[in-house]
Amino acid sequence: MDGLTLIASGAEADLYRGRFLGYDVVIKYRVPKGYRDPNFDRAVRMERTLTEAKTMLIAMECGVPVPTILYVDVENALIVMEYVDGALLRDVIPSVDGSLRRRYLELLGGYVGKLHVSNVAHGDLTTSNVMVTSEGMMYLIDFGLSRVSYDVEDKAVDIHLLIRSFESTHYNLTKELVRYFLRGYTSAVGVEGVNIVVDKVREIRLRGRYVEERRVRGGGEGPIRSYV
Repeated sequence: MDGLTLIASGAEADLYRGRFLGYDVVIKYRVPKGYRDPNFDRAVRMERTLTEAKTMLIAMECGVPVPTILYVDVENALIVMEYVDGALLRDVIPSVDGSLRRRYLELLGGYVGKLHVSNVAHGDLTTSNVMVTSEGMMYLIDFGLSRVSYDVEDKAVDIHLLIRSFESTHYNLTKELVRYFLRGYTSAVGVEGVNIVVDKVREIRLRGRYVEERRVRGGGEGPIRSYV
């Protein structure tokens, strides 16, 4: 690997950009945690690396664009994947017109629906973990918290997290973005499937609303609104 440059450092892993076999790549390295028992730490990092690679491969197989994995070193908790040159959906949404927002959100909904049909929960689904290229292609990134799951709640949490990301960065557009996302999601999971997941999303958001309303009575932020 040539010319490694640190581009991001997170709670779980460091990201480097470099060259590998002639390709521009991103290297994700799960950093050892000194506060954990060394054997436990190694086992955790290996398991999460393997799970991330597995869920990304499932995503590719079901037609969801993700960075192509070029190399996995489970022993050293390292994944080498293609570098995707683009902008975060978070930054794209306010810079495009309504028709493009609709296209991107319906596309995202379809991709997330395909993941869920394949029983993959992303685990950190936000507009900061979706890349849009200059050609208009969309990639889901950062599967570090993903898992194979048959639990409806895990899938509903994905959608809940996405809605919260809309609320935090595109508050005035949230209703529109949710509507377009669910339209695309329904195309992948069907009406019955979306109803089951949306019911669980409502349940999750009601739990959050209860907590927020208690905070409001104590002088906190306003209550969570319902968009589903």
